[in-house]
Amino acid sequence: HDSSVRKLLFIMAQWHGLAKLRLHTDATLELLDRTTTLLGVQVRYFATHTCEAFQTFELEKEAAARKRRTDAQVSGLNGGSGNGTGARRPKAYSLRTYKWHALGDYVEMIRTLGPTDGFSTELV
Repeated sequence: HDSSVRKLLFIMAQWHGLAKLRLHTDATLELLDRTTTLLGVQVRYFATHTCEAFQTFELEKEAAARKRRTDAQVSGLNGGSGNGTGARRPKAYSLRTYKWHALGDYVEMIRTLGPTDGFSTELV
């Protein structure tokens, strides 16, 4: 799994460097587009092969926070103390987030709006 992680980190670093360029040419945008495709392939491989080989759990502080929330909700409902379990839940890696979905739009947005440092989404 070591080579899979190293390859993913290299492609992510390359993608990040290309995406943050302040001046793009057709060649750099083409390279970013190809790197985006490679990143998608590699992250899917990582999710299906590397992540599946390991059983991961939420952090202890996440479990403790969840227990405190549950205890507070239960004690608020019945006036007694809660008995929420502090057991750590399994956590699986998910590709179903907007950040992965939006990667494919970067090149087109750079072509349309320019480099990512040249505009702001802040209301004026």
